[in-house]
Amino acid sequence: MQYNVIRENWPEIKLKLKAKYPQLTDGDLNYIEGYDNEFFKNLQIKTGKHREELLGELKTMSKAT
Repeated sequence: MQYNVIRENWPEIKLKLKAKYPQLTDGDLNYIEGYDNEFFKNLQIKTGKHREELLGELKTMSKAT
């Protein structure tokens, strides 16, 4: 991911995302290094949010951990 703070806190962020968006599966939240575009496209489809919105939300969640 573009931001180390998100990567470092990913286990906690993943739990928060699952709580906020119950439609997300474990597979949806399985981040693989180098597949950023595919990862975010899937999250965009599942959440109905734009990439910038998702990144902002992830940053906010990482600060709250």
